[in-house]
Amino acid sequence: MPEPPAWLRWLPVLYVAAVLLLEPATPVEWPVSFVLIALPLVTAFAYGPVAVAGATVFAVVLEGVLAGTPCCAGRPVGHLWDRYYVASYVCTALVGVLGTILAAHRTHRERTLADVRFVADIAQRVLLRPVPHRIGDLLLDSLYLSAAAEARIGGDLYEAVPTRYGTRLLIGDVRGKGLLAVETAAALLGAFREAAHDEPALPALADRVETSMDRRAALLGGNEVGERFVTAVFVEIPAGEPVLRVVNCGHPPPVLIRSGEVRELDSGRSAPPLNLGVLAGEPYHVEEYSFRPGDQLLLYTDGITETRDPDGSFYPLLQRLRAWRSLPPQGLLEQLHHDLLAYSGDRLQDDIAALAVCLPADGPAGPACVAGVDIM
Repeated sequence: MPEPPAWLRWLPVLYVAAVLLLEPATPVEWPVSFVLIALPLVTAFAYGPVAVAGATVFAVVLEGVLAGTPCCAGRPVGHLWDRYYVASYVCTALVGVLGTILAAHRTHRERTLADVRFVADIAQRVLLRPVPHRIGDLLLDSLYLSAAAEARIGGDLYEAVPTRYGTRLLIGDVRGKGLLAVETAAALLGAFREAAHDEPALPALADRVETSMDRRAALLGGNEVGERFVTAVFVEIPAGEPVLRVVNCGHPPPVLIRSGEVRELDSGRSAPPLNLGVLAGEPYHVEEYSFRPGDQLLLYTDGITETRDPDGSFYPLLQRLRAWRSLPPQGLLEQLHHDLLAYSGDRLQDDIAALAVCLPADGPAGPACVAGVDIM
């Protein structure tokens, strides 16, 4: 269960200190001690029911001391049982009971929320498990950011699978939000992780995942689910070959980062998103590009390029990447993470996922992804 902030833990002490400072400075007929009635509720913001019950007893005792202490408050001892002060004791005790109940309810809800977050963290590690930092000669890293502060999982997804056909990568974005988007992402990742080892050709892999998504939509039924689709990019990097193959299904194109060059791998022949391919009736088209030592590939979801600054301008991804092209995957995504939060003023409009992979220029053990350029 998370600890409350320090200022909230100190608030009851500061509250009592303020009362003790004001009491001697105010006229006798204006008893500031009456505000101690609220002390149990102030304590309930940060402490549990036992502490609130203790604060209630303390508040009643302090009210009695201030009511009948000539040396401190200037009042005769007889005021201790004046009906106004007795009423304040009763009100403080009543508020204390309510504050104790409130504190018990709050701590129960916080424990429940902590349990839910723990389960969500486990689910995210299963659904979006961190990619290996190395597959063969390749260096990899991943990034996931949720637009909702309390969210752990969304509809953006990524995966990297080593197979006998090479390293196969996936990045995707499920249309829509909520539990259905998470279920769709889980189904897509499960189909990809299984089919990546079986299908020798990348278009066949995309087609098999498409078939799995169509089958799931048919089983679920309903117009809303039937209209749900997923944009995705499938990438294959064969071991020992200076090429990469791409099948794009309506997704933002990958970005190739090379010494002196940052460009999108967009042939203009993108297939429809998954779950809509049946409408086109055309086979998937695979594009092949050179991928040499020193090159780096960035796969990302549209939450990155659709991030806006306070003036409404979209995030200039390619411009930023030109300044970071010497960074390895981990450094690149860390820089991208911080820059997106700074650019948006810590207010992301959409979930964000990214996957970076590079072939080091100075051998498998080397960190640089661009020959002849030092890491920033």
